[in-house]
Amino acid sequence: MSELSFSQSERRNFAVPILIAVIVLGVAFAGIYLYMPHRVADLSVTHVALLPTHTVFATGSKLVGAQQEVQDDLYVAVTVRVDDRLHDPLYISNLGGTLNTQDDAVVTSSAIQKSDLNNITVTFPALKPLMSTPLAREAEIKPGDHAEGMVLIHFPITEDVWKQRKSATVNIEFYHQGTFSVDIPKP
Repeated sequence: MSELSFSQSERRNFAVPILIAVIVLGVAFAGIYLYMPHRVADLSVTHVALLPTHTVFATGSKLVGAQQEVQDDLYVAVTVRVDDRLHDPLYISNLGGTLNTQDDAVVTSSAIQKSDLNNITVTFPALKPLMSTPLAREAEIKPGDHAEGMVLIHFPITEDVWKQRKSATVNIEFYHQGTFSVDIPKP
């Protein structure tokens, strides 16, 4: 019969392997944090110009009490800077704007196409000095680079409604990244 022994095997200290695992995981998370972008793009408004218009359409009617039609519009020329924070290029899909009025009405508008800018300046010549190089749909922004340009938005409102607004934003939609918005500051 074998002799009974109450001796225990030597205990291993797991502090060193655990410490090494924590350090390796910390370095891995730090590397991911530093090399992964935190934001897709940064948007900022650098300039805003307004052109309120008041158009009266003659009816040509000789009837007593016939009213001429009146239309008030506001053209907002917003210069926007887009900084690409990705390691991939960004492609602009669509441009537009949203306005929240004082009475909680929401007005959305697509930006005027680059090809239509010449026509609009013929109709409203006072708009031409307010405009700059447009930010175009389908534009490519290279990784780490930026694009800056004007977005011309038409809102069917008066200038007073604009001044009393709750908020207004420029919306830029990117292919494969979604829509990003930047606030148009109040003066």
